[in-house]
Amino acid sequence: MLAMTIPTRTRINAEEYSADARRLLDHFDRTETGDLLVLTSNGQQEAILGLERASEGVTAPLLRLEHALHGFSAFVVMPLFAFSNAGVSLSGSSGGRVTLAVILGLTIGKPLGITGAALAAVRLRLAALPEGVSWTALHGCAWLGGIGFTMSLFIAGLAFQGTSSLDSAKVGILGGSILAGIVGTIALHHGARGARHQNALPTPRSRTEP
Repeated sequence: MLAMTIPTRTRINAEEYSADARRLLDHFDRTETGDLLVLTSNGQQEAILGLERASEGVTAPLLRLEHALHGFSAFVVMPLFAFSNAGVSLSGSSGGRVTLAVILGLTIGKPLGITGAALAAVRLRLAALPEGVSWTALHGCAWLGGIGFTMSLFIAGLAFQGTSSLDSAKVGILGGSILAGIVGTIALHHGARGARHQNALPTPRSRTEP
């Protein structure tokens, strides 16, 4: 009922916002004092405040609320929801071979399977890497594929329903997902940094050029 009362209308529409924003940006450029410091230009300060008011006017309260709650929802509500529905009992789990097998499946099997399938498709010329995507980035995404809750818990429930191994499998899913997420994030960060460094390098000139 509360969600139904949150306004979705805005004070100005997209056309009015575009006109205001262009006018304010032109004013911002005209009032530049030469030192590139907004602090010394009252005109630029007024333009920035005007842009802020215009942005608030064209953004529906519903979108502002959604944006404000996104971090809390993604990093607090969703993990708690997943853990509570997983029903993982850390104290009563014995671990052992089942836990280790699940961890290895998520952190070794899935990344190797995804990367191997992509490599085979490229070698067989059935597909090609998208522009700007390196094998390091693809392997990082393959590691993120090891993050599994819904389907992994479903399969574990089918395989170990009514046995003591179910809790061990759930602990393995939790541990494997965390490890896969960490390694995948590091790999993607390394791949993105390498791509930025490569793009920053000057293009070598041909020997035939004067």
